[in-house]
Amino acid sequence: MKTVALVPIKMNNERLPGKNTKCFSDGTPLIHCILETLEKVPELDEIYVYCSNSAIREFFPGTKTKYLVRDKRLDLSTTKFNDVLTSFAQNVPADIYVLTHATAPFIRPERFSEGINAVRSGKHDCAFAVEQLREFLWKDGKPFNYDPANIPRTQDLELMLVETCGMYIYTSDLIKTQHRRIGNKPYFVEVTKKEACDINLPEDFEIADAIYSYVHGIEIRGGGYNLFKLICSQTFRKGGAAA
Repeated sequence: MKTVALVPIKMNNERLPGKNTKCFSDGTPLIHCILETLEKVPELDEIYVYCSNSAIREFFPGTKTKYLVRDKRLDLSTTKFNDVLTSFAQNVPADIYVLTHATAPFIRPERFSEGINAVRSGKHDCAFAVEQLREFLWKDGKPFNYDPANIPRTQDLELMLVETCGMYIYTSDLIKTQHRRIGNKPYFVEVTKKEACDINLPEDFEIADAIYSYVHGIEIRGGGYNLFKLICSQTFRKGGAAA
């Protein structure tokens, strides 16, 4: 089954301008991380970056990634994201599509393999990355999942799953006929807190840079003990690993 990876890129990001090509402390562009990861996934037949600006090709880490120009109208803030996915599928035929983002730099190759093989089995029409959540939640000014008069241990709270933006895998039929990336028979690929890292805001990038620098033994740009404490509290708490 032909399986194609898609990395959609906008160069005119609103919340963090230029985030997809922003460099970590060692000068590595953010987009390098996900493209290098995809190159390690044996189930992939092709890897595409879908972007309206051909200048993005300057940031490709190797020769395996292909570039497909996307209509600038799909860059508008009013564009529905499923329209972007449908447009890509109409231009690049495949049996299975693998959507991921440059802003999810730490998801591991084996997660993609797990999701792809789940969809290939025919038992699932899609797969996507999720993170476990057991936290005290509030909604509309009221506790959502616990009784304040009888506070449980966090590990005893009902398990919930949170979608991450790291990976969505779906069949050609699902996106072309239903214009959806999530169907009725999903497979959940559980990822770690580190892998669930998603970069949208400046502070998100600072946290990601701290993780990247820690893993690669690089001195953090701007340095400082406070940033290290921040990343420890946000990423490694509750037993999260940096591996």
